Amino acid sequence: MLVEVKVQSLGMDRSSNTPVLILQEVDGERLLPIWIGPGEASAIAMQLADMQFSRPLTHDLLASVLSGLGGKLQRVVITRVTDSTYYAALVIERGEDHISVDARPSDSIAVALRADARIFAEDDLLERASIEIQEDSTSFSLESSGGESDGGTAPFANADELNEYLRQLNPEDFGRFSP
Repeated sequence: MLVEVKVQSLGMDRSSNTPVLILQEVDGERLLPIWIGPGEASAIAMQLADMQFSRPLTHDLLASVLSGLGGKLQRVVITRVTDSTYYAALVIERGEDHISVDARPSDSIAVALRADARIFAEDDLLERASIEIQEDSTSFSLESSGGESDGGTAPFANADELNEYLRQLNPEDFGRFSP
């Protein structure tokens, strides 16, 4: 059974120094933590903070491409977790056709926020997750079945701290790109 969820917060798992996206069921209290990478955390934080850029970033580009091709992101579904990795699907509607595309949950959610699409998770994922949010709301003490992630680590905390971190970045901070 699918349960609609929303982005409740973006924070830092203190035990692993990894960004974690907290999803909460829309009509309930259950939470689903998903450990994500720094790029996706940045993309989600920027959208949550309503930061605008003169040129489209990757997730903005994908949303524009979908629209330009006559499609609409109908919903994102967090489908399963296997070997500590979450899986998701972008469900795209184009005319009478519905296309499901495999994607990482973090990328899917970054695009869903830009496309105003609904986010769903399988009920059993919400049942399995256990999370305690500290009173100060700046960091999280997370317990789950093995620190599941969708692929990355990063040295920053909640959305406000991430936004401040992003504002202070210099191009040199990213190192030299080599294909």
